[in-house]
Amino acid sequence: MTEAGGSHLQYVETFSCPICLDLLKDPVTIPCGHSYCKNCIKDHWDTEHERRIYSCPQCRKRFTQRPELLKNTMLAALLEELKKTGLQAAPADHCYAGPEDMACDFCTKRKLKAVKSCLQCVASYCEKHLQPHYDVAPLKKHKLVEPSKNLQENICSRHDEVMKMFCRTDQQCICYLCSVEEHKGHDTVSAAAERTERQRELEGSLHNIQQRIQDREKDVKLLQQEVEAINGSADKAVEHSEKIFTQLISLMEKRRSDVKQQVRSQQETEVSRVKELQEKLEQEITELKRKDAELKKLSHTEDHNQFLHNYPSLSALSESTHSSSIDIRPLKYFEDVTAAVSEVRDKLQDVLRETETNISLTVTQVDVLLSQPELKTRADFLRYSCELTLDPNTANNHLLLSEGNRKATFTTRQQSYPDHTDRFTVWRQVLSRESLTGRCYWEVERRGKLGFGVAVAYKNISRAGSSDECEFGFSDKSWILCCMPHILFPYYLYHNKVQTPVSGPESSRVGVYLDHSAGILSFYRVSDTMTLLHRVQTTFTQPLYAGLRFGPYNEDSVEFCELK
Repeated sequence: MTEAGGSHLQYVETFSCPICLDLLKDPVTIPCGHSYCKNCIKDHWDTEHERRIYSCPQCRKRFTQRPELLKNTMLAALLEELKKTGLQAAPADHCYAGPEDMACDFCTKRKLKAVKSCLQCVASYCEKHLQPHYDVAPLKKHKLVEPSKNLQENICSRHDEVMKMFCRTDQQCICYLCSVEEHKGHDTVSAAAERTERQRELEGSLHNIQQRIQDREKDVKLLQQEVEAINGSADKAVEHSEKIFTQLISLMEKRRSDVKQQVRSQQETEVSRVKELQEKLEQEITELKRKDAELKKLSHTEDHNQFLHNYPSLSALSESTHSSSIDIRPLKYFEDVTAAVSEVRDKLQDVLRETETNISLTVTQVDVLLSQPELKTRADFLRYSCELTLDPNTANNHLLLSEGNRKATFTTRQQSYPDHTDRFTVWRQVLSRESLTGRCYWEVERRGKLGFGVAVAYKNISRAGSSDECEFGFSDKSWILCCMPHILFPYYLYHNKVQTPVSGPESSRVGVYLDHSAGILSFYRVSDTMTLLHRVQTTFTQPLYAGLRFGPYNEDSVEFCELK
């Protein structure tokens, strides 16, 4: 800044109000000789009015009575003249350095905010004091940066010199004297050269980060598109499903109405036929009663001639047109209708139960970029626990189900299960009623001392006969972990006739974890920390069903555990 500029700032400071720091407006002078804007000192004394103490904000001189404020006409006239010469207001308050600001190191009175810091001078400057760095040739070469409070960190604490060197050996900034003394022989370069190299590395890192950001943003956009596609597809599926189910309900309602109408029509026909027969019988009864009365009257006639005269006309009875016995079976009426409707219901339930799990397979699952955290504790697995029950329609006739169909017990006495196409006819096996997709966890416990098998299978596994296709683990439609204590290996995994020995601590309770979409099937010895026995990694193409298998051991039982 020029000398004229410095004088300008001095004038501003001289004719500024000590309270508002702006040029004096309506200047007044108080008894101690200091001048203020009329409104500024008035407001100041208004705040002191309650204490009845009036003081000068600069010299703190107190007055017992509030002084009368009189305009300083000479100062006001001088200010008017100075304004004509271009005198402007003092720097706004926001130009002065606050507690959090970097102050100019060269301001002697109230310090202004620094606008630049010089790395060579190790000092910060306001606009006024920075001007020489723009005007003086040697200073123009200095490195100016944004105002910094860390300039002192650029000074070597040992030699009090600016650290312009960098020691690669010790990875620290040093001054030139350090490079020829304690860092002598080290790999040293100028700080600028090291900055250039690090800048290249930084730019490479920035490029990689920006590329990763772009890739992740692209992935996020793709996932958002996937979300929109899923939502749109789901909305269409729901809309179409609603229409189809509405049609099904309409068909069912029509069929129900037809059946009701047919039953009522048949009811009316049968009742009419019975009523007609009933009326004929009642007419016959009336005729018989009349005949009975006449015969009784004749039997009491004392005149023999009269009796013999009337007997031929009264003794003859007309033949009945109806059978003397009527077979009535009221409990059998329309049972065939009820049976037919029940059969429709059972078939519909089977179809709905089968399609319920198949519907879930038609939903395309979204690949998630983030991998799932590894499950370690039993509490981790219990988050995916599912309640399973055994399907009586699949149970072999030597398996007795109990505990709400959660428990199966092998017995030599055959159970009176009805014939069903889903039943295992030879192998002592049973499947769950519930299908398994997504992430599922369940536990199986043996009640006994002998072996058992924990399995999963597709619904289309063969059931009838003793072929390998029907036995868990001996086709590509099932997997089974056989738990057989007191032998070399306590466990064996079977799939598609391939046997895999599995070592591990014996346990009467086995936990099974399934991640259907990831193709993971794991078996665990249940404890607080969960010991992995065996893990299968494959691709599941259909919903799975949990299964149990028994050996020829009477009274052995296995149960799906209740998980809490």
